Amino acid sequence: MTERDPGDVALELERLRGAVDKGFARVDGSLALLVQRSDQSDKQLADHEQRLDSLERARWPLPSLAALVSVAALALALWQATTAH
Repeated sequence: MTERDPGDVALELERLRGAVDKGFARVDGSLALLVQRSDQSDKQLADHEQRLDSLERARWPLPSLAALVSVAALALALWQATTAH
């Protein structure tokens, strides 16, 4: 086994520390970007849900209106059938 100079070990440890710091900085930046995108997606999803709710509320009278028109048409047909004779 060869003897190592303590200065060489300290230098290698400092290089390793620098590489780890750079890696953590890159991962931290990536995580910050992912959090930002997640926040934007949450806002967009909430906006879409709000718009869908408003569309659903605006749509509910249509089936009721169709039922009323069909009942009125049936009543008119029955009235015409009874008064024709």
